[in-house]
Amino acid sequence: MEELQTKEIDRIKTLLNAAFHGGSWHGPSVLENVKDIKPKTAGNRQKGIHTIAELVYHMTTWRIFALKKIQGEADFDIKTEKQNWGNLKEIDEFEWETLQMELTLSHDELMSSLEDKTDDFLAEIVPGSEYDFYTLLHGIINHDLYHNGQIGILKKMAPKSSKFDDEEDMRSSRYFSEGFDDEY
Repeated sequence: MEELQTKEIDRIKTLLNAAFHGGSWHGPSVLENVKDIKPKTAGNRQKGIHTIAELVYHMTTWRIFALKKIQGEADFDIKTEKQNWGNLKEIDEFEWETLQMELTLSHDELMSSLEDKTDDFLAEIVPGSEYDFYTLLHGIINHDLYHNGQIGILKKMAPKSSKFDDEEDMRSSRYFSEGFDDEY
């Protein structure tokens, strides 16, 4: 039987990991939700709504914010729209893979920074703020779940596409000659 966690910091780390990697009761984790998204879907812009790619960038940004605060950087802040949401135009395979990798790396770094922390740490005031680390870490969990729900909705709202949309045009495949358009 799994040992009951008696430290609050351990329970918070478990919640952070479950929301991010999986095993939560609420449904798919962040990684489970984004793993099958194609670049075209990640960059699909609905009027007045952030794209999935922008949401992933934003979640990464706030993980980095938490990490910097844990490292004691009182002056670190996210002040501009570009810092908060990125400046993402066209999302290709490389860009999408990079965004996912940065999200995962920022989570791993955050978890690593909490490795030696005790419950006393949770009561410390976050440098440059008026709230404590308990509030910040629960904020990251809630922030992830909120935006993960948005990602799920955006996936469902994305235009249904053919299996060729994120591949090269089917006319350039080995099954069709270069003059495909000319012949038909």
